Amino acid sequence: MQSEGKLAMHKAERFAPWQRGLLTVLACTATTLLATPLLGHLDLANIVMLFLLTVLLIAVSLGRGAAILAAVLSVLLFDIFFVPPRFSLAVSNIQYLVTFAVMLATALVVGQLAAGLKQKAHEAQARERNTRALYDVARQLAGTIAVEQVIDIARQYIRMQLAAEATVLLPDTVGALTQAAPADGFRCEPHLARVALDSGQPVRDNEIAGSGYASLYLPLRASMRVRGVLAVACAPASPDLSPEDLALLEALASLVAIAVERLHYVDVAQAAQVDMVSERLRSSILSALSHDLRTPLTALVGLADSLFLIRPTLPPPALETAQAMHEQAARLAGLVGNLLDMARLNAGNVTLGREWQPLEEVIGASIKLLGNALAGHPVRVALPADLPLLEFDAVLLERVFCNLLENAAKYAPAGTDIEITAALGSDSVEIRVGDHGPGFPAGNLDALFDMFARGTGAAGKPGSGLGLAICRAIVEAHGGTIGAENRPAGGASVRFTLPRGVPPVLEEEKA
Repeated sequence: MQSEGKLAMHKAERFAPWQRGLLTVLACTATTLLATPLLGHLDLANIVMLFLLTVLLIAVSLGRGAAILAAVLSVLLFDIFFVPPRFSLAVSNIQYLVTFAVMLATALVVGQLAAGLKQKAHEAQARERNTRALYDVARQLAGTIAVEQVIDIARQYIRMQLAAEATVLLPDTVGALTQAAPADGFRCEPHLARVALDSGQPVRDNEIAGSGYASLYLPLRASMRVRGVLAVACAPASPDLSPEDLALLEALASLVAIAVERLHYVDVAQAAQVDMVSERLRSSILSALSHDLRTPLTALVGLADSLFLIRPTLPPPALETAQAMHEQAARLAGLVGNLLDMARLNAGNVTLGREWQPLEEVIGASIKLLGNALAGHPVRVALPADLPLLEFDAVLLERVFCNLLENAAKYAPAGTDIEITAALGSDSVEIRVGDHGPGFPAGNLDALFDMFARGTGAAGKPGSGLGLAICRAIVEAHGGTIGAENRPAGGASVRFTLPRGVPPVLEEEKA
């Protein structure tokens, strides 16, 4: 099946070579028969014009080869039937040889020019059709909403224009090329496709053309990166592609690449919008639940404490029950407090009460606040002597230290130390809280700072998975960073940074 563009460009190829030759002979014979009765009425120069007109018409209709044959036949027929002595190749006047030469040269030049102009007209029409077809493809691709639609449009275009088959290979999450849609009647050579994807250049292997494999692999180069590969399998009857066909396929590959990249960013935008809506909804739910639960939980803790003040004193079993009620109510109150803090921090409406103050004071307040939670874990604090004042919200930073110390005490074996150290950087101070426990589980340590994320060894340990998420939100609100790592000697370590800034100059008091 030939494409419409090729049919228009090579209209003369509707006739076989022998048919074009026969038509040329018949046209020249007809001109001779037409001019013979006019021999006594027209000069030989005018009869030459009739033959030149015939050559021109043949060149326009049948092409260059037929025009050359017509030019030679016209000279011979003019010599035989019109130049005396007639009906022979002999020439009575030597001047007729000049006429023959001029006639032949004129016929050849006119035939070549006419055939060339006709071919260029066909080529211009074919380019116009190709441009219109590419415009239609671009218009269709602009309205696609799935990669499968893009592939179907590209396949239909290649079938109509080149009588070939095609498919698109896209990289998966690990970078391996996979067919986005099944190929029709051919297979793809994975090595050639990988070379086209990595190099960003077309790869062509004519040796496998027509053998059931795609022989041409065009990279889908978009504005950001190569999005995939367009594999083209030529028909067995016409395995070769002309430079015009190759340019057409490269233009199509660019349109497909733009469409695939547009769909990719549409998916990214939709996923980001869904995440934003989900996060906003989750924060709203957490905030509503926290506000609604905080008041009854506070009352429940107070009622549990009041049981210890009853006189006469309750029996020991009742006191144990009251103590359990107090602990569980306090734990639930802490969970609700964490939920409320997380909702407030995620909403982004927290105003930091920054003040220039020493770091050791907030560390001491955090250790004192935890009290019995650190009874089995000595806390060792090592701060540089020249540690400057830092600007931070003491209440929020105290919450960071409390969460980190509580986690360390929860997972580290009893009797082991918890260490708090600080180091000065050029523009920040790095604080570390480390323990001598089993450490963090192997894998993506950044995921530990997500909401409700808990380690694999957290089974049986009380907690909600919000402590590290709250720490990250507070540290990032201060303009710092936070991360987790396992210590080489064993144990876990959480490090976070705080900007140094320029502390105010303290004036000495006058005596």
